[in-house]
Amino acid sequence: MKSASVGSLSPEYALLGLLARSPAHGYELHQKLSRDLNQVWHLSQSQIYNILNRLESQDYIHGSILEQEKLPAKRSFEITDSGKAHFEEWLFTPTHTSVRAIRVEFTTRLYFALAVDLKLAGEIVSAQIAETHSGLQKLLLLQSTIPEDQLFNRLGLDLRIRQLKSILEWLDSCLGLVSTAVPGITLR
Repeated sequence: MKSASVGSLSPEYALLGLLARSPAHGYELHQKLSRDLNQVWHLSQSQIYNILNRLESQDYIHGSILEQEKLPAKRSFEITDSGKAHFEEWLFTPTHTSVRAIRVEFTTRLYFALAVDLKLAGEIVSAQIAETHSGLQKLLLLQSTIPEDQLFNRLGLDLRIRQLKSILEWLDSCLGLVSTAVPGITLR
């Protein structure tokens, strides 16, 4: 797996992942995100349409007009080959070890990995555990270099360390869920 990339907290990957499953129009994408990832992404329909326009200008998706009888035409989007490659590169890249990145990006990545294959989901969780351990070790090393009289620097770093330790516990529980085939969860 690759190392974490900067700037991958964009909801574009969630939209690309949904379009990798099947073509959809903006409203359908908004409904799917609201239903399945509402605690991760909070996007309005206008934000989704803006992202879809940007993805189309980057040739990651292609839109086409669908005429409807007695209803206004709607625009349906499908992922392109370059969009699939862009999404898959993101899917296999561990998330940077910040609380927000793991809550938003990793959770989204795990959602799509589970839709593809349980083994892949397990590999992604395991890679994230390794990445988070590495980030924690860096913070522990940094902690030893901060002078005792820098109370607020020490407190701020202590909070980050405690958050990563908590995230590691959560990741272990994710691995447990994945290893038991996630009963009761439907992703499609």
